[in-house]
Amino acid sequence: MDLPTKMLTLAVAVPVFGAFLVPLAARISVPARNALAVLLGLFTFLAAASLYGTVIRGGTADWAVSFPLGFDLVLRADLLSVFMASVSAFVSTIILIYSIDYISHYDNQTEYYAMVVLFLGSMMGLVFSANLLWMYIFWEMTGFASWRLVGFFRSDKDVAKANKTLLVTVFGALCMLIGIIMVYFDYHTLDLRVLHGQAISMTAACFILAGILSKSATLPFSTWLPDAGVAPSTVTSLLHAAVLVKIGVYAYARIFGVTFAAPDAFSTAVLYIAGASALVSAGAALIETDIKRIIAYSTVSQIAFIFLGLASGNKTAFVGAILYILMHSIAKGGLFLCAGIIEQNTHTKDINRMGGLFSSMPVTGAAFALCSLSVMGIPPFGGFFSKFLVFSGAAQNGSLPVLLMFLAGAVMTLLYLVRLFYKIFLGEPAGHSSPREGSLTMVASVMTLAVIGLALGLLIHYPSSSAEFLTTSLGVNLQ
Repeated sequence: MDLPTKMLTLAVAVPVFGAFLVPLAARISVPARNALAVLLGLFTFLAAASLYGTVIRGGTADWAVSFPLGFDLVLRADLLSVFMASVSAFVSTIILIYSIDYISHYDNQTEYYAMVVLFLGSMMGLVFSANLLWMYIFWEMTGFASWRLVGFFRSDKDVAKANKTLLVTVFGALCMLIGIIMVYFDYHTLDLRVLHGQAISMTAACFILAGILSKSATLPFSTWLPDAGVAPSTVTSLLHAAVLVKIGVYAYARIFGVTFAAPDAFSTAVLYIAGASALVSAGAALIETDIKRIIAYSTVSQIAFIFLGLASGNKTAFVGAILYILMHSIAKGGLFLCAGIIEQNTHTKDINRMGGLFSSMPVTGAAFALCSLSVMGIPPFGGFFSKFLVFSGAAQNGSLPVLLMFLAGAVMTLLYLVRLFYKIFLGEPAGHSSPREGSLTMVASVMTLAVIGLALGLLIHYPSSSAEFLTTSLGVNLQ
């Protein structure tokens, strides 16, 4: 086994099996448990990133175990999977570092770290899987981990919201499984390498799409994501920004962008669904008063912009969508972690009970502003360039009604994030007592993500060239 193949297998195996070592480390000491969790995240990121050298040179890394009926476990590293794995593992590692102080006074800490690491391992297995059945298995593993994480506080309300998350995403996953079975009966294989370039029936495509929309919290399956805000902010950051909702857009890119040739009517339907999702969720963010629900509705809206880029059938838009995944993961992860600092120090999630926090929390306020500017798409932040590429590419192929829907969504993004920042950091104080900055670890984590979001914009040539090279190397049939 050569080195790239070893790193590929380790990127999946280490976090999946390492999650079961976290409770054992907890028996040694709390610092040992925390250090192990962070090291597992860091190793996963380094293992995934180490594969860039191979895939950029045009190579791939493959590892397979044979099972009957063509249900082989196949792991394959190409540019798309390595990109997705690296982004997810990096943001997840930042979240694990932030968690050391953030959840230090809560119960269920050991299960929390074990589930976060298992979640990360499941994500690695999903993005590197080259077999639809194993994609589905890892897909369901992420659902189990997210269920436990959303219900972290264990109150009846928290458990109910966690159960809702599980039920909605599992229903979508079962729809996806039906579509996968239909593909198997059509081609007698689920190996994505063999299925490359094949046509997929409209019925099978719609069933798979239902699973994708449920996991990515897109209409009509979007309601579970704002409700998941009952979880700790580290969990919402992980689910909303780094990993969970990105699974949906990754699956769409992998299945419909890279592998199958979907009917034109299917892509058109996706664009209208995404446009409606962008508008409805942005409207909800404009009237909501819970800080975490506002950011969650923003996630639903921004995921729709990624679908716009992926489904437009245009190379420029597809490149923009890939960049959008990166920029949104960094910026939205930072916003949720900032929200965690704010919530812990003001003891409320109601923005009407905040105000004037910038004087006492200047670093958190600066990080929040920087991340918000990236999500808004303000130059020179990375979010501007990804949104610009998505719009410019979609304008070449897209219909006017779709573009107008997304243009309105972009304007609403600006409005609800300006409103959010003003309500929290400016204006008159509204009842909170002696707020202060978070710990050094927490503040450093959010500022790291904020600065990276700005740096990615200032150095946009490099991520943009990488995204374009990724699209070209995958052989995506785009105009």
